Amino acid sequence: MKTHTGEKPHSCEVCGSSFAQRPNLLRHIKTHTGEKPHSCRECGSSFALKSTLLNHTKIHTGEKSHSCEVCGSSFARKSTLLSHMLIHMGDKPHSCEVCGSSFTWKSNLLSHMKIHKGEKPHSCEVCGFSFTRKSHLLSHIKTHTGDKPHSCKECGSSFARKSNLLSHFKTHTGEKSHSCEVCASAFALKSNLLHHMKTHTGEKPYSCGVCGSSFAWKSNLLSHMTRQTKSTNFILYKNYVMAKCSHSCKKHIANMEAKPHSCEVCGSSFAWKSNLLSHMKRHTGDKPHVCEVCGSSFAQKSNLLKHMKTHTGEKPHSCEVCGSAFAEKSTLFNHIKRHTGEKPHSCEVCGSSFAQKSNLLSHIKTHTGEKPHSCDICGSSFAQKSNLLSHMKTHTGEKPHSCEVCGSSFVWKSNLLKHMKTHTGEKPHSCEVCGFSFAQKSSLLSHMKTHTREKPYYCELCGSSFASKNNLFSHMKRHMGEKPHSCEVCGSSFAWKSSLLRHLKTHTREKPHFCEICGSSFARKSHLSRHMTTHMGETTFL
Repeated sequence: MKTHTGEKPHSCEVCGSSFAQRPNLLRHIKTHTGEKPHSCRECGSSFALKSTLLNHTKIHTGEKSHSCEVCGSSFARKSTLLSHMLIHMGDKPHSCEVCGSSFTWKSNLLSHMKIHKGEKPHSCEVCGFSFTRKSHLLSHIKTHTGDKPHSCKECGSSFARKSNLLSHFKTHTGEKSHSCEVCASAFALKSNLLHHMKTHTGEKPYSCGVCGSSFAWKSNLLSHMTRQTKSTNFILYKNYVMAKCSHSCKKHIANMEAKPHSCEVCGSSFAWKSNLLSHMKRHTGDKPHVCEVCGSSFAQKSNLLKHMKTHTGEKPHSCEVCGSAFAEKSTLFNHIKRHTGEKPHSCEVCGSSFAQKSNLLSHIKTHTGEKPHSCDICGSSFAQKSNLLSHMKTHTGEKPHSCEVCGSSFVWKSNLLKHMKTHTGEKPHSCEVCGFSFAQKSSLLSHMKTHTREKPYYCELCGSSFASKNNLFSHMKRHMGEKPHSCEVCGSSFAWKSSLLRHLKTHTREKPHFCEICGSSFARKSHLSRHMTTHMGETTFL
């Protein structure tokens, strides 16, 4: 009846715990006395309670009498089965008060709390690394012993951890259960998904302890360190990788934390004096490394070596998708983003994304209005040096990019590529409202204003408004009386080329617009539209 009434008359004099039955109290007291009268005949382990011994012996016999009805997993103890069932129920009753993370078992919560406390009580006697959990230490020790007890039955590969073996199995089954919420890419391992997510966030947590360069992935950092030091002998400290040396690494770690070497010009701090000296060249303009071919000078020797490839034409890094070759591996990585569509660098002002950080920095100038590059001829200013160089061609009249079909020449290659679409008929940009297609995205954006009725460009002379800047320029010719387009047949002049093309049809008698009802033909589409009202009985002109 005490189980129903909740009565617990038997109390422990040591800790105050109460029990409904006296035998339960006697069993409990053994936890204070340390008495373990029940021993295992197989391994000699001792236990305070006989029931605990019986559960323990199942380890030796392999008996697992308690099965999960959901997934079929078997367990030696009923308590372990009950804990396992929480996984299917999704029940996570134990929450962290610091960060709100929830856990199925209290033991997991206690282990998690050590992350916030910074507590790492389990240390490796070989290398001194410390760990929050003992299980992590035991796994780590296998990196020293080389022990790989878990083997794949399919291919024979061996692994130090069972979890690694289970992950490896997915390479045989093709299972990809972890999906990216941004681009829907699927991955076999959660670690690969987390690895992939950095392409969207632009996160670069791994830093080089020598030059300060940052990388999204540890593997890229290790490759970088190998190139910098010509060695593969490194140590990992937090998210830094540093080359081992003959000195005490504790000194280097102290430098990593403190950054004792500061620049007196801009205040930047560095872990090592050599980094500060390299940085100072930015302020002094010192460029001691000179190219023997063209005389260009560089602050860093590594930059000179990169430059030399422009003379040798060496391009050892090739794109597997399109075959393009590059002198630098970093340039190849940036190029690959064109194929993947990856744009990890985002503008905090307008949200625009870019594949390269340099493009983002250039874009930011559109918000700040900064235009540091000026034309010496007309005084025009530009945000980017490349734009200034392109602008200079307008003064020289240089048009180096020619169309192989019709011979038209253009100042910029981008204009040539746009022009080529007039020959191919390609119109990849479609209006979602009416379905009209356009060769240029800019034409689509201008067209969209016909639906929104937006006319942001105003004539200062008469107040007329226009949807596009080009239309405003065309309109201004009416006020200026400018008629640069002349007919070679009769000498008539027109403000717009489109008007000249329409006029020419009066000489050629060309009538390309046909009425599908009566067969009449017209020189202009507007004339056809007006004619159609005679069939429809309408008076409104389209």
